[in-house]
Amino acid sequence: MDTKELLKKVRKIEIKTRRLSDHIFSGEYHTSFKGRGMTFSEVRQYQFGDDVRAIDWNVTARYNEPYIKVFEEERELTMMLLVDISGSESFGTRNQLKNDVVTEIAATLAFSATQNNDKIGLILFSDQIELFIPPKKGKSHVLRIIRELIEFTPKSKKTDLSQALKFLSGVMKKKAIVFVISDFMASDYEQTLKIAGKKHDVTGVRVYDVREEKMPNIGMVPMEDAETGETLLVNTNSKSVRMEYEKHYQENVKYFKETFSRCGSGTVSTRVDESYVTKLLGYFKART
Repeated sequence: MDTKELLKKVRKIEIKTRRLSDHIFSGEYHTSFKGRGMTFSEVRQYQFGDDVRAIDWNVTARYNEPYIKVFEEERELTMMLLVDISGSESFGTRNQLKNDVVTEIAATLAFSATQNNDKIGLILFSDQIELFIPPKKGKSHVLRIIRELIEFTPKSKKTDLSQALKFLSGVMKKKAIVFVISDFMASDYEQTLKIAGKKHDVTGVRVYDVREEKMPNIGMVPMEDAETGETLLVNTNSKSVRMEYEKHYQENVKYFKETFSRCGSGTVSTRVDESYVTKLLGYFKART
């Protein structure tokens, strides 16, 4: 992709996702994810109805009339986006590929964080850490994240979610809001998720395609494994083959939901041809 085409694509995603974050998500995001606590702001004269426990007795004694301490929420937070860029993310049978939707979701969340003056960081992973962008504030930083999501070419097509969560726990010493965006076609990540979930506020956002749920009956079809490159001739006429395919998919979904639940983390699932806006808003509102 040449520079002109890349910038055009970044701009298109910015316009769409920033509009969503400005008008829909920023308020819900602010309400859903609280700051680290309350911090002292100022003192002011006592007014009828104020909590007497907030009286600043030193200032009251100095001016011989009651003053209270005013506190405000310490809002600044850090959002980390853990984005799966393995081979299976390039799959899609409707209008968009999974990785197109993943990019939009990540961009929308990043702009929502920016609206609240929070820092945003990015970890791109396959079965290794492909790219780490440390958390920073600002629109230009978000645009850099979008550029990487669009054009970054991974070294590997395989997936290891456990590696990404382990890396997160190693580099992020303070609590962060973490969104893991993936199709979660993986397992054996419960232990590392449990460790990450104790320190951070973790949400798994599962993006999937309708053809991953059920295999169509269309005869003998060559199918390529996006992560290994292996091509197999599959008889989709066979009911047992279709049932095994569906069973494998359902096992992955069950593992995702139950593992995140056991680790005290949230989940969102959105199909490529569904509105991720509706799904995310529902999730944010359920948290408040």
